Amino acid sequence: MINFEEELKKFHPSLEVEDAEDAIYNHDLTDMTDILKVMLEEVKDSNR
Repeated sequence: MINFEEELKKFHPSLEVEDAEDAIYNHDLTDMTDILKVMLEEVKDSNR
């Protein structure tokens, strides 16, 4: 039978996941809010 407590003690996160996490959090990525802000500014400017 599997001893889950022992298996959890052996667990180590993958370095690839940690590297990806650092890359995501350390970059200023454009999200939907940023895109909507730009679109609203363009609409405001075109109405002037």
